[in-house]
Amino acid sequence: MKKYNYIIVGGGSAGSVLANRLSANPKNEVLVLEAGLPDYKMDFRIHMPAALTYPLAGKTYNWWYESDPEPHMKNRRVYQPRGKVLGGSSCINGMIHIHGNAMDYEKWSKEDGLEDWSYSHCLPYFKRFECRMAGATEYQGAVGPVYLTTPECDNPLFDAFFSAVQEAGYPLTDDVNGYQQEGFGKFDRTTYKGRRWNAARAYIHPVKSRKNLTVKCGAMATRILFEGKRAVGVEYEKGKKTIKAYAKEVISCGGSINSPQLLQLSGIGNAKELSALGINVVHDLPGVGENLQDHLELYVQYACKKPVSMYPCLQWYNQPKIGLEWLLKGTGDAATNHFEAGGFIRSNDEVEYPNLQYHFLPIAIRYDGSAPNEGHGYQVHVGPMNTDVRGHVKIKSKDPKEYPSILFNYLSTENERKEWVQAIRKTREIMTQPAFDEYRGKELSPGEQAQTDEEILDYVATEGESAYHPSCTCAMGTHDMAVTDSQLRVHGVEGLRVVDASVMPYVTNGNIYAPVMMIAEKAADIILGNTPLPTEDAPYYKHSK
Repeated sequence: MKKYNYIIVGGGSAGSVLANRLSANPKNEVLVLEAGLPDYKMDFRIHMPAALTYPLAGKTYNWWYESDPEPHMKNRRVYQPRGKVLGGSSCINGMIHIHGNAMDYEKWSKEDGLEDWSYSHCLPYFKRFECRMAGATEYQGAVGPVYLTTPECDNPLFDAFFSAVQEAGYPLTDDVNGYQQEGFGKFDRTTYKGRRWNAARAYIHPVKSRKNLTVKCGAMATRILFEGKRAVGVEYEKGKKTIKAYAKEVISCGGSINSPQLLQLSGIGNAKELSALGINVVHDLPGVGENLQDHLELYVQYACKKPVSMYPCLQWYNQPKIGLEWLLKGTGDAATNHFEAGGFIRSNDEVEYPNLQYHFLPIAIRYDGSAPNEGHGYQVHVGPMNTDVRGHVKIKSKDPKEYPSILFNYLSTENERKEWVQAIRKTREIMTQPAFDEYRGKELSPGEQAQTDEEILDYVATEGESAYHPSCTCAMGTHDMAVTDSQLRVHGVEGLRVVDASVMPYVTNGNIYAPVMMIAEKAADIILGNTPLPTEDAPYYKHSK
């Protein structure tokens, strides 16, 4: 019977990194189990940047999760897509590259035992995986495997947006991943030559010929195998077969929903709840699946008085030409992810660093691809970042194919409700500046019906959507509800680690793909026992009150 050195459960963003790094030593036998399909090179839905609505709105490459009825969101079930494909959510996300704020990692490092997760410790690992086409800086790398392209932002609506934010009193910033996150600017994106550059393309495909690396797609892990309190392997289903594979170490990279689900199915979690489901408890660890954090966001949309938006791209008769240009040249309207610009601001003087994020699009469109009937338009996405809302992920049965209970608890705290009112008011302040006068038609959403604080919150409860940043359900730390330690080992057992967004103690300020890649790069050195990269004490902006 073959025994691997490492079994990686989940061939997504983090799993792709570890597959590459851990198999670099030919003595390490590495098995990657991915429940989804391969990231087929010829499927435009996951490689054309502008086609991101297809995988987000379809189930081919998507787990298609929904929350439980959210009690503060009119009992709506809020949609939560997660990548079910080699490359994971990097195949279906918005391709936005945001490190987070430096002070996010300072906040992490203040937790007992997490001193080595400060900004100076994390920055070198961001730089290690980055290949920024615009060149290296003190804050970003240029020789890593993940290509980053800086957009042109050549639509006139971007010029209006950048002028409007300044008229509203906010600064521009050269790089939201650089010295100063606070302000507005262009967002680097994970594309290369007009194509989405997902984690599998960056890490797995270049090394898939390694004899010591085995990648199995369509292989769904159902439980971790234990001898006493030591993880010794994984049981998984492939087709109609149930197979057991054994390893010296198991690494769960399933993400903030699948990792806690797998741990709970395997007997690690709240002992009382697991016993009630008939699961044999391996270790009582009540924090598994708790501490769920996410970003809620809303579209603020306007009709455009001039025909300058990207609305014509939505017309079926224009799409063949657009698609052909992308296929032959990797250029044109299909090569954009739309999220080319945005920024971060503080909505009040109580916060130390930005608590609102913006994405600006020169088109009015929802994630599902639907657009208002008014034709030309534009929009910003806005939402609070430093949320104090906490939810959970809990299995409902012993069946690994039954989706778990997911509750985000959006709008459940006074602070989040306060910041949402501020968010809408600040956004309207920006979007009604003189720079937009020649373009601005009527406000399509929230619209006239959302003016008072109560009306705004009612609209958020009715229309708010997840920004798709679930995290923190296997949080690092030493406190009673921590699940993993600073080395990403699961408390109370041996031979088991978690490496994905679930280990974050707090969600970062912005999109979470880049932080996940950083975590995985850092984890690779930890697992292999390598000397950590030297710390880098790059300065960063702090607002002085």
